[in-house]
Amino acid sequence: MNREQLIKKFFEFFKSKNHQIIENASLVPKEDPTVLFTTAGMHPLVPFLLGQIHPQGKRLVGLQKCIRTNDIEEVGDETHHTFFEMLGNWSLGDYEKKQAIEYSFEFLTKILKIPKEKISVTCFKGNEDAPRDNESAETWKSLGIKKIKFLDKKDNWWGPAGSTGPCGPDTEMFVDEIEMWNDVFMEYNKNEKGKYSPAEQKNIDTGMGVERTLAILNNLEDNYLTELWQPIIKKIENLYRIRYSSEENKKTIRIVADHIKAAVFIVSEGIIPSNKEHGYVLRKLIRRAYIQINKLEKSKKSLTPLINKIFEIYPDYKHLQEKKEFIIKIIKEEENKFENTLDKGLKIFEKLTKNKKHLSGKDSFLLFQSYGFPLETIKDLCIDKKIKFEEENFQKEFEKHQELSQTASAGKFKSGLADNSTETTKLHTATHLLLAALRKILKDDKIIQRGSNITKDRLRLDFSFSRKIEKHELKKIEELVNEIIKKSIPIEKQEMKTKDALKQGAIGTFGEKYPDKISVYSIKKFSKEICAGPHVKNTNELGQFKIIKEGSSSAGVRRIKAILE
Repeated sequence: MNREQLIKKFFEFFKSKNHQIIENASLVPKEDPTVLFTTAGMHPLVPFLLGQIHPQGKRLVGLQKCIRTNDIEEVGDETHHTFFEMLGNWSLGDYEKKQAIEYSFEFLTKILKIPKEKISVTCFKGNEDAPRDNESAETWKSLGIKKIKFLDKKDNWWGPAGSTGPCGPDTEMFVDEIEMWNDVFMEYNKNEKGKYSPAEQKNIDTGMGVERTLAILNNLEDNYLTELWQPIIKKIENLYRIRYSSEENKKTIRIVADHIKAAVFIVSEGIIPSNKEHGYVLRKLIRRAYIQINKLEKSKKSLTPLINKIFEIYPDYKHLQEKKEFIIKIIKEEENKFENTLDKGLKIFEKLTKNKKHLSGKDSFLLFQSYGFPLETIKDLCIDKKIKFEEENFQKEFEKHQELSQTASAGKFKSGLADNSTETTKLHTATHLLLAALRKILKDDKIIQRGSNITKDRLRLDFSFSRKIEKHELKKIEELVNEIIKKSIPIEKQEMKTKDALKQGAIGTFGEKYPDKISVYSIKKFSKEICAGPHVKNTNELGQFKIIKEGSSSAGVRRIKAILE
């Protein structure tokens, strides 16, 4: 069975049980700011699991692309992946555990034709918060499943996603002792005091990993032997004249295949490499893969020839095809950037660890800060050389660096600018107009800047606001900025004490970190901000302002990306 057939069978089965197919959501959660990436099929459904009415009803089925980085060090074995797909079915206050288990059993035995003798399950054994899940066990017994184990909360309990909210026991299904599917029964709600009480809306949330399921159905013990990985692996074999069957190459090839696939999907979301949040994860994946692939032989090798194979594996993800050139460009640029420092960094690593049994925190931070080596890459190098990595001391050096950076920022405000070019200066001025327009159109004078990143190509503004901005609101914001630009308003600069600036209504970003005397830039009565510049002299220099993206950055913070045409 292949991927397309599995997905089709899953959808058709649950459609026959009155489930509606939901859209495969973004890898960047819009409704769950507690995580950087969508790590499970339930993330896009958080508001509906909490009681909001879903427009498609109470029974849902879907395929969700996911990214998980919490066990990135495990990638390289037969089963762990950074990017994966999850099939799932959901009941939002409709059917409960007995029916959910019966659906799972029917799909496994009648649709996938798995003999019930091969199936074993686990159930929650109970603790002080919730009783033993006898109902699940009895349901499985009634279906003829004999191999049933009761396990504790660590193995058979889900959630809540945060410190409070829906949660409950789960039952896991195994085929020939390999985990294949998990049914979660959100029967409880955990409150601020840590107490568990029966949930008002009891939900079902299930997850079946596509990669692992295909391996099981095709009698493969190694997920990387399935069609989801073989095209990439065969490309690596052909390009670099090595064989996946060789035990010494397997781990390296798996890491490269895994990381380049994950990187392609992350870039397809419009994310670019950086030293923060989503961009940092992307940078880490690209650089780690680049180091691994260049361990295979001395001549320099690129990751980009592998990208086309990922497009071939997932023809149904149209956005990959649409952003193909952008994806290749971004990954290639990051490769080139890293290549310039890689050789020097590796030589420094050899020098720092010569005749030593450990790598100190200070030395490892040098590799991290000066040569752009991700933490996981430093760990990999130490493992390869069989020396100890002093991670605790590295963290101390990292924290010390953060403190110094924060202190330095008190007297040196760059406003997130990549450089002081003409293009960047224009976009910086436009960022001020955008912030003022947000406050006016959204009628919220508590909106403040929470961060910015401005390159010569685009601006990115993070600001405090708790909800999604509607399309009609974005249009009004865009129109207001362009209206101010066309009015040809001079930008005025004044030097004054911070307390006087704040009294006059100037908006500040960093609060008490400002020095005693600061610069205030005003655009008539429209905008007044504490800032170190640079700015254009008149708004008519800016051109046409256009918003290209709006989304969530973190809890209570939204992000807008915009350009000048």
